[in-house]
Amino acid sequence: MRSTATLRRGLSDKKWDALIIGGGHNGLTAAAYLAQAGLSVAVLEGRRVLGGAAVTEELVPGFKFSRCSYLQSLLRPSVIKELELARHGMKMLKRSPSSFTPCLDGSYLLLGNDKELNYSEISKFSLKDAKAYPRYLSLLESFCKFMDPLLDSPPPEKLQESSSFNFRMKDNLHKSIFWADFLRRAAALGQTELVDLMDLLVAPASKVLNNWFETNVLKATLATDAIIGTTGSVTTPGSGYVLLHHVMGETDGDLGIWSYVEGGMGAVSLAISSAAKEAGATIVTEAEVSKLLIEDSGQVSGVLLADGTKVCSSIVLSNATPYRTFMELIPHGVLPDDFVTAVGNTDYSSATTKINLAVESLPQFLCCKSNSPSGGPQHMGTIHIGSESMEQIDSSCQDYVNGIPSTRPIIEMTIPSVLDKTISPPGKHVINLFIQYTPYNPSDGSWEDPEYRKSFAQRCFNLIEEYAPGFCSSIIDYDMLTPPDLERVIGLKGGNIFHGAMGLDSLFLMRPVKGWSNYRTPVKGLYLCGSGAHPGGGVMGAPGRNAAKMVIQDIKEKS
Repeated sequence: MRSTATLRRGLSDKKWDALIIGGGHNGLTAAAYLAQAGLSVAVLEGRRVLGGAAVTEELVPGFKFSRCSYLQSLLRPSVIKELELARHGMKMLKRSPSSFTPCLDGSYLLLGNDKELNYSEISKFSLKDAKAYPRYLSLLESFCKFMDPLLDSPPPEKLQESSSFNFRMKDNLHKSIFWADFLRRAAALGQTELVDLMDLLVAPASKVLNNWFETNVLKATLATDAIIGTTGSVTTPGSGYVLLHHVMGETDGDLGIWSYVEGGMGAVSLAISSAAKEAGATIVTEAEVSKLLIEDSGQVSGVLLADGTKVCSSIVLSNATPYRTFMELIPHGVLPDDFVTAVGNTDYSSATTKINLAVESLPQFLCCKSNSPSGGPQHMGTIHIGSESMEQIDSSCQDYVNGIPSTRPIIEMTIPSVLDKTISPPGKHVINLFIQYTPYNPSDGSWEDPEYRKSFAQRCFNLIEEYAPGFCSSIIDYDMLTPPDLERVIGLKGGNIFHGAMGLDSLFLMRPVKGWSNYRTPVKGLYLCGSGAHPGGGVMGAPGRNAAKMVIQDIKEKS
């Protein structure tokens, strides 16, 4: 196997068919498809590890953290099948039950894929809600099936440059087929469900859930899917779409089921990179791109690495955020002013902090009568801490609006080591905490202040301690990524995990900006293949796959 230094030196020896900026999962996915199509492809990753936000790192000896993303469900079945990711080592571990919400009054709520369990658990609080819950899930499932085909193809964008008559005709035919299929599926959905879908897309999640249920803890548990990774609250209009976005996924055909990945989320990226390398792609780490090279004609001609190496190609796909791609890598004056303005006005704000912990033992929850040292149902799925009501979530968000980290943060805790025995020493565990709400620039301190950071981490640990006494004393060590850390370490502008907000004004034909939703950009030969492109954030692989298909289509058109 050639060393990283050898690979880096070889980058300038030839002109590549295509270059990929960034070795995140979408960049790797694009590389795999392009290499399978026979193109010479080089992936340029600035860090020493592959995966971007889908990465596994051993930051505490013996403990392997899914440092950013921590669950799998959204990865497109087409990507899993076409790249044969199981053969390349990806193994998914289904979680059952999938969620656990403890309450300080001694009650709790377990939910999962077991209909009888769900009925039993919800009926402890409300028989009415227990009967309504299957109907709620069925409606969301029908919405997901309606939306699903939109994810695996580029939006029907207008042509951005002059093309041959035949290409224009084929493009018009493609758009006609797209909209005809869309209208057919809309008609099949029916007016009542279409109105319900529109209500979900534009209404606050609080309104949607209040119309369905009466139990506070049930509504709060479901509402967390509507605010995860956003700066909004459950009362924010349009928050229902984020709820839908997070139930779109599946594991082995089971809709809405989230899983752990054996070896951590980095195993997803490694499986995709294995498929890419098998197809002939070259993948180089510690190869940070500092600048895109643009000819006077407006055609991309390659990239310049931070060490001064020039790498040539007339096709470049960027897995970086739109901000990094267009505002930092492209020389000033190349892009149209209105395009630059639109990219600059994109919402990259974040309220997310991730803490990964190595612990001596599992948390023992007060509300559970039996707490097994090896793990019980309460340890299998996502554990919702501080989410007993939607009012609690809204109050936590209000702290963020006022410029300070939440006094009582909203915490999603996962313990993948209960199912994955490869990521921690025997008897010890890895715990992931996905935390909201934390401002990028808090008004009461700075994330650069070690004491300020430590104080907030301890605030989170103390909150968990209220539900599981002894938690704090079980901590061996931890790693913490605040919004500025996510930007500095992973390259996520503003710390936004989606490469830009997922509001209705930033989706489909409007992602990343209006007029450029089909992965092409104003620079000839430059494409966007990351989460800042359609269909958006999460470990999906769809932007990478779709962008690669667009590149292949454009090459065929020009040949």
